[in-house]
Amino acid sequence: MITPSTGARYAGILGLGSYRPRRVVPNSEILEQIDSSDEWIQTRSGIKERRWASDDETVLAMALSAAKDALAESGVDPAEIGCVVVATVTHLYQTPAIATQVAVGVGAPTAAAFDISAACAGFCYGVALANDLVRGGSAKYVLAIGVERLSDITDRTDRGTAFIFADGAGAAVVGPADEPGIGPVVWGSDGTQHQVISQRESWQEVFGSYNWPHLTMDGNPVFRWASFEMAKAAQRALDVAGVKAEQLDLFVPHQANMRITDAMRRALKLPEHVKVARDIERQGNTSAASIPLAITAMRENGEAHSGDLALIIGFGAGLVYAAQVIRLP
Repeated sequence: MITPSTGARYAGILGLGSYRPRRVVPNSEILEQIDSSDEWIQTRSGIKERRWASDDETVLAMALSAAKDALAESGVDPAEIGCVVVATVTHLYQTPAIATQVAVGVGAPTAAAFDISAACAGFCYGVALANDLVRGGSAKYVLAIGVERLSDITDRTDRGTAFIFADGAGAAVVGPADEPGIGPVVWGSDGTQHQVISQRESWQEVFGSYNWPHLTMDGNPVFRWASFEMAKAAQRALDVAGVKAEQLDLFVPHQANMRITDAMRRALKLPEHVKVARDIERQGNTSAASIPLAITAMRENGEAHSGDLALIIGFGAGLVYAAQVIRLP
């Protein structure tokens, strides 16, 4: 008979970390290459500025910085990390996974390590996997990271997307907890709409050239899907966690668009006391990194505190989504 693994009864986030690139890019710089206006960009997205990485701020460098901060806050010895999960769509190599280098860099060279491609839902997917790994006994502690350099694959002449995407990293250490710190995940996909957010060119098309493939997005169907269908997914995450909207302290959706955030807030009927993340105004859309970056910003400005109950939801290309209730470390 095979002996099954056993893990912790409960898991929680023990530490968070993030990295914001140094370079601030205002809307005025974006307007140098597209026919638009600052007013139009802010009205459509809520974005005033974003962060773009410099040459030395690689996917690895940003991931390591965020991971080390999360480890420091958690107090977990890096050697005890049993698995490293990195959510990214902008690592420059299809193989090997960047997670293996992150594991070495943080001091967990023998940890299991792999990347996941879940676009803007990547961090929520990583947290869900980490929760199950800890509770299933596959790892005592898991490092989950979302990191992107979307500026590398943004077409800066595309009026529909040039102002949206940005760079950054966020990380969480997940481990055993005395009480549930991560609610059941509500996740899924709608592959029938895969084309509305996608890489515009295949690698076969760009092979041998000096052009990068670019992201493309059909904004109107994405807005409708995210505003309404994702509010339903977020409500299901509350329901399966046994948490009511009035019990929440924070709502941290993927920072895709301020109008989407407002539409979801209204659909969920969140009480006034629930603080809503609006990091997109200064950071832009960082895909898999946006939720931990937004939580960090809320902590820094005094909106979020240790022990707060937060509803998080990520959604993006695929179309994929994931949502869960978490308690902040």
